[in-house]
Amino acid sequence: MTTATLLSIQVGLPQQVNGRAAIIGPEQQVWTTAFLKEAVAGPVWFGRTNIVGDAQASVKTHGGPDKAVCVYPWEHYAFWQRELELPELVYGALGENLTISGQREDECCVGDIVRIGEVVLQVSQPRPPCWRLARWWQRKEFAVLMERTGLTGWYCRVLKEGYAEAGAMVELLERPQPRWNVLRANAVLYGDPTSEDINELLSCEVLAETWRQLLAKRANGGR
Repeated sequence: MTTATLLSIQVGLPQQVNGRAAIIGPEQQVWTTAFLKEAVAGPVWFGRTNIVGDAQASVKTHGGPDKAVCVYPWEHYAFWQRELELPELVYGALGENLTISGQREDECCVGDIVRIGEVVLQVSQPRPPCWRLARWWQRKEFAVLMERTGLTGWYCRVLKEGYAEAGAMVELLERPQPRWNVLRANAVLYGDPTSEDINELLSCEVLAETWRQLLAKRANGGR
């Protein structure tokens, strides 16, 4: 892994949004989201299920121990600005908790254990893009393009609680699944994988249970 740096930490609580017309998903005018996250300065506490000050609007599909922290590479921001004609994006613009530089989906593997400050994280799964991403930015194709490109970012579980702050290095401690980088895992779920690839990824014990359930549907012929 190349040297990676934590550029920024973002947190946000669920709030009601009145506006931003439905693109996909629920049609209600007023909707609830924790997508809007703001950068925090100084040391921040990482707990088992959340960073302090952060929460999820839909706990059925977000959050929990396997999705305690969402990570996204800063390098993709320029691509999305060009591809979707978005305004200038600031840290956290894609709803992530951690914005990092120096590591992308093809350089990060499922099961990676990393240290940031006092905190030890483990990559649990790629991040499935949500309809809220499309609605917030008013780009219907946003989530689908994330799936097709594989530029999704990833989720982490917290193995060791503690404090971390922006500017810290992301230190790789262990890589138990070097064959399964996040980009390849995305290709198995969203592409046209072989049954061997599906079953091999399913056998990774470090993979989050929700992702394993999606793969099991693929193994049975579903999408």
